[in-house]
Amino acid sequence: MPRFVVHKHAARTLHYDLRLELDSTLKSWAVPKGPPETAGVKRLAVAVDDHALDYIDFEGTIPEGQYGAGKVEIWDKGTFDLDKRTDKSIALVFHGAILRGSYRLIRTKDNNWLLFKPEK
Repeated sequence: MPRFVVHKHAARTLHYDLRLELDSTLKSWAVPKGPPETAGVKRLAVAVDDHALDYIDFEGTIPEGQYGAGKVEIWDKGTFDLDKRTDKSIALVFHGAILRGSYRLIRTKDNNWLLFKPEK
């Protein structure tokens, strides 16, 4: 089963990085306000560079002067079921300590996506 991690990242501004194990890499999105835990709440998720799979367990401080400088901690992690994936949408089910249940990522424009937990 593929894995996911959400890093709480105190860089220039505090944000969260959602990373999904897909295509032998960690597909990544910066989520400025953090992943929603409530159905119907939509959050901006900006696609960023993929990361190596071993980054899934990273916690620590990225030194000043390096890309992403600041403190990185694991906010949530677990596995997920991939329900459907196209170029413009990803439907999945998270099995984490915090994120649980169905979620969607929908591409809106360029690297901008919406991350949300659908209403039942």
